[in-house]
Amino acid sequence: MESEEQLNSLLAPRFLFRFAVPLHRKKPIWGASGVKLAEQHKLPDLASLDVGTANHEPSFADMRMAWDTEGLALSLSITGKKQPVWCRESRLEDSDGLVVWIDTRATHNIHRASKYCHSFVFLPAGGGHDSTEALADQLLINRARENARPVRPRELQAISKVTKDGYNLTAFIPAVSLGGYDPTNHRSLGFTYAVIDRELGLSTFATGPAFPFGEDPSCWATLELVE
Repeated sequence: MESEEQLNSLLAPRFLFRFAVPLHRKKPIWGASGVKLAEQHKLPDLASLDVGTANHEPSFADMRMAWDTEGLALSLSITGKKQPVWCRESRLEDSDGLVVWIDTRATHNIHRASKYCHSFVFLPAGGGHDSTEALADQLLINRARENARPVRPRELQAISKVTKDGYNLTAFIPAVSLGGYDPTNHRSLGFTYAVIDRELGLSTFATGPAFPFGEDPSCWATLELVE
């Protein structure tokens, strides 16, 4: 039989908790040059709780987020890369970039996504006529009971700057792209993310790859909308 110490090293500590994180408001939420989010908008590195276990992930992403009635803004900074970013419009989920999952009803007792659950992908490159511009798109959630409304072209916004050792990516998800988004009456969101990098690895939020976070809303954390 495995010892208690061995079991503890295999079990992801993040699995033992239900996380609720404050999400601060930002006005204006988006502009022609994107958005600059302050330290108060930085999301905690929950994956650091798994240090010392078999589920530990590398820490290379600075992830920030804000809300307003107009929608949600995201900011991702990646450093430490030695290789160029790898982004392909034809292979969104395999590219370097960010995937987010959002449940506008924060329903954590379901295991299959509802129409209030959304998934979006944002890449620092792969868009435009020469594939050097940021790219934003919607993804279907596997095994969903009902899919969210398809977003229209150019609804999602993304701006990026590729640097010598990584990239800075900002993105905006307008309220119209988030079915059920109602900050006045629903002050909580179900949320998780995955930063994917073919060189640096995978960085996740609420739960890691040992769990089906890409399709199961019960694996997501809660974002509490605060002023």
